[in-house]
Amino acid sequence: MKKLLSTLCAAAFLTLSASATLAQTYPSKPIKIIVPFGPGGFTDVVARLLGLKLAEVLGQPVVIENKAGAGSMIGTDYVAKAAPDGYTLVIVSSTHVISPWIYKNVPYDPIKGFTAVTKLVDSPYVLLLNPKVPAKNVQEFIALAKKNPEDIHYASSGNGSAQHLIGGLFISMTGAPLKHVPYRSSNAASTDLVAGVVESSFAGVPNALAQVPNGRLKALAVTSAKRIPQLPNVPTMQEAGVAGYDASIWLGMLAPAGTPKEIVNRLNSEIAKIMATPETKKAMFDAGVEVSLSTPEAMTQLMASELDKWGKVVKETGIKIE
Repeated sequence: MKKLLSTLCAAAFLTLSASATLAQTYPSKPIKIIVPFGPGGFTDVVARLLGLKLAEVLGQPVVIENKAGAGSMIGTDYVAKAAPDGYTLVIVSSTHVISPWIYKNVPYDPIKGFTAVTKLVDSPYVLLLNPKVPAKNVQEFIALAKKNPEDIHYASSGNGSAQHLIGGLFISMTGAPLKHVPYRSSNAASTDLVAGVVESSFAGVPNALAQVPNGRLKALAVTSAKRIPQLPNVPTMQEAGVAGYDASIWLGMLAPAGTPKEIVNRLNSEIAKIMATPETKKAMFDAGVEVSLSTPEAMTQLMASELDKWGKVVKETGIKIE
């Protein structure tokens, strides 16, 4: 028995020593951050801003790679199956806890399949219209859609995306019969919206900031309960007459399940320092997002509560993949 206990203690010591050594030498090679969406959306923008700063403090290149498709599941599944060594990470959005309610076969558990690193930011979406659409406000847009039930479309970054669900919530709460048009990225959706191929979109603030000031698109409302400082003259959906509408999106960083706690804590600490600097805060503000950090444990709890919240929304709205 003494020999067995001695062996077990030695094994535990070696494991702890190896883990501590790994954390001390981490990182010793480039880190890859997967963005499970196409380029141009606010997830991509935040990832690239963070990646530049993270490379500086960690002393290793941080490569941002877009792996879009299947409502963010392709890129996210890639990370779920990666080695839990801190060198392959993913930045997910609220879509991460929406997909399980919309897709029949999600190849990973959104909570247990990952190790949470931190929450990063919050951001509302903006109801954008092509300028040629004859509606000056939300109520006129609703009336126009009801009068032309087959002619008014809304673009999103893909089936099962947050944009898809936020649009579905709008349809459910207003009765406006908008037709969903999925794209492979929010940037592609925005391009067709500007071109007039589709009439509307519930887009991220970066897309709005890139197109609204120059008159290429018009903003009718933001989806959050409060107005945002980047677009102070744009009313909230509730101010625009859709009582009770409130839907903001978060971003968070995850690592594969089993990633050593020491590495997770190192990443969490360095990201917190980066996001606290005035330079980064301004960059995030300019990108249309609000810094909102958390501990790894709090991020796990957030995902669990959001999984329940969006599950109820999906059931109430009846959204399904076309």
